[in-house]
Amino acid sequence: MADIKPFKCIRPAAEFAMDVAALPYDVYNRKEACEAVKGRPLSFLNIDRAETQFDESVDTYADCVYDKAKELLDREISEGVFVRDEDDAFYIYELTMDGRAQTGIVACASIDDYLENRIKKHEKTRADKEEDRIRHVDRTSAQTGPVFLAYRANDIINRIVAANSRNIPLYDFISDDGIRHRVWKIGNAGDIKQLREQFSLINSIYIADGHHRAASAVRVGLKRRDANPEYTGDEEFNYFLSVLFPDDQLMIMSYNRVVKDLNGYSEEEFLEAVSKYFTVEEKGRKAFYPEKKGSFGMYMNGTWYLLTAKESVMSDDPVDGLDVAVLQDYLLTPILGIGDPRTDRRIDFVGGIRGLAELERRADSDMKLAFSMYPTSIGELFAVADADMLMPPKSTWFEPKLRSGLFIHMI
Repeated sequence: MADIKPFKCIRPAAEFAMDVAALPYDVYNRKEACEAVKGRPLSFLNIDRAETQFDESVDTYADCVYDKAKELLDREISEGVFVRDEDDAFYIYELTMDGRAQTGIVACASIDDYLENRIKKHEKTRADKEEDRIRHVDRTSAQTGPVFLAYRANDIINRIVAANSRNIPLYDFISDDGIRHRVWKIGNAGDIKQLREQFSLINSIYIADGHHRAASAVRVGLKRRDANPEYTGDEEFNYFLSVLFPDDQLMIMSYNRVVKDLNGYSEEEFLEAVSKYFTVEEKGRKAFYPEKKGSFGMYMNGTWYLLTAKESVMSDDPVDGLDVAVLQDYLLTPILGIGDPRTDRRIDFVGGIRGLAELERRADSDMKLAFSMYPTSIGELFAVADADMLMPPKSTWFEPKLRSGLFIHMI
């Protein structure tokens, strides 16, 4: 039984929403973040990545960086950039990209559901990446970037969302990347009660994106429980900011690969080695994405090839059967010598939003090979998480990205 609850939201005043809304903190390196906030004093990235307020002599993870984040957030709340809703409410967050909309419910999820695996994971987190957000959340006493959760679609939840979406939105704007963002508030007590009841009937909710944000929020919650041994479980630190989407609205894009060299093979030797596990068909110069599971586009020296995995390498295992695993286990590791894609500098990953032209550009410049992937499905993600297994790194790329700063949960 999932415990999904409404909350008292801190959010931008309507006239500032477009200026505040920012892409997630982790899509930028420091140089990119500094560039992104230039001329945008209200961008929430100034708070999410407060090292942008200092010169390079200040370490990204220095104490003063987190102090600055708190200072900026407190100041903007006091100056009216943000408003504080005094009633517990859910919110509807709709994102539309290329004419396709996905609509989620902004709410708070329980850290106990996370700890007891009712909120399921499919990705391993890194302690160093968690530590940064732990310090940010703890210092500001605010969760500022929502965790992207998915659930199996529910007709009653859909009807409540549809009915409330007919009201006048709190926000309606188009961000610089062409995504339309609309937000509505669900403040009706009957709707709130029914939503909580419906989510309580859902046995499993899944982290689609934001594993580090979730893990960090949970660790801060546990830290505050230790500091407050008389806690009741109702305190805000027992919950973390989330947006929950029905599975049938989500689109996962491919997460493509580029590789530095042929591991000592000539092109002919390499293609011969690949043909042990894949049928290889030369396709010419026209770039393409594969059209079905078990097939891969490969670009090398100006030519595209279609690779189709042979039946002998396909698997019904939730992880081993993923296309990203098949490519890793039967080409990247045994032929190209890439053992751990998390640490090997000969491989890089290109999100599907960047397109095929970026794959060709990389393979024609700093890399040698590019692979276009058939996207992992939401059903495959659910199957891996249900089996308590982990996906290989860089298996999924979700678009559009949720914006930070539109919803803040104070703990």
